[in-house]
Amino acid sequence: MCEMTEVLEFSDKWECVTCGHEWPREAAPEAAAGPRVVKDAHGNILADGDCVILIKDLKLGGTQVLKGGSKSKPIRLGDGDHEISCKVDGIAVGLKACFVKKA
Repeated sequence: MCEMTEVLEFSDKWECVTCGHEWPREAAPEAAAGPRVVKDAHGNILADGDCVILIKDLKLGGTQVLKGGSKSKPIRLGDGDHEISCKVDGIAVGLKACFVKKA
């Protein structure tokens, strides 16, 4: 059985998009079994209220840059491709977890 998270829903079964494995619809897919786990660049699990440090410079567009080593205010985790919402250097930003480490 694969561990992919993309599945097709049919009236009587689930099917993995990648490998084609099928299982009865009564059983919930493993992807929806638990809460989302967000990990930083070093594999540490992040939670709401943690503070993080940028591991590299990030351009915000224009001439603004968030410098690597900048520490954030307490974070909030959310859905989407930018898992972290926080303030860094007084600027509210959405960050990907792969660019931060837990403080």
